[in-house]
Amino acid sequence: MGTRRTFLRQMLCMAGAGALAWAAGIARVVAGAAKTILPRGTPLESLRNRNPAELDTSNLSVTPLDDFQTMGLTDHRVNLENWRLEIAGSVAAPLRLTYQELLALPGLERAVLLICPGVFVQHGLWAGFSLGPLLVRAGVKGNVSRITVQGPLGRYVKTASFPLEDVRSGRVFLCHHVNGEPLPVKHGYPLRVVAEGYYGYDWIKYASRIRVE
Repeated sequence: MGTRRTFLRQMLCMAGAGALAWAAGIARVVAGAAKTILPRGTPLESLRNRNPAELDTSNLSVTPLDDFQTMGLTDHRVNLENWRLEIAGSVAAPLRLTYQELLALPGLERAVLLICPGVFVQHGLWAGFSLGPLLVRAGVKGNVSRITVQGPLGRYVKTASFPLEDVRSGRVFLCHHVNGEPLPVKHGYPLRVVAEGYYGYDWIKYASRIRVE
């Protein structure tokens, strides 16, 4: 029964994300659009059907990690000895980076709201690194405009695509810690996407490959 409930929750989140994706995309491209400033103490449950791209969450408290909910695969494990983050595609010098190399990169930490539409909301303090310097290091070619993040490897592979402008601005980045702790396995260890203004379906867990397109 628990497996069935999990499956139904996944389907609800995916359906909700698909139905609302167009609205989220419009909100992200409207330059200077005013966001709704959420007052301190706003119940997160009241935001389950809101568009994250339209919300200013700077007044919200951080959700305790023990209260985090999750969707999709929760038990994927990697062997860090042979695991690498790969950056390939339209680049001059493809990269394969170890977990320790990623931990040594200049850090980026931000509180960002994750909404799985109709299911749950959580406001985490996500810490990781910007992909911008890595794309410079890889040498992006030509007039590419997007990246695609893939994870995890295997039968449950998922992908999400993001405009380069959102990557370079830091709105979309990769995280390895949340709320001051290493990212738990069920939340995507060793790396997951953090995507401000996007629904949770695009926050790819167990990220392992980035393709520049």
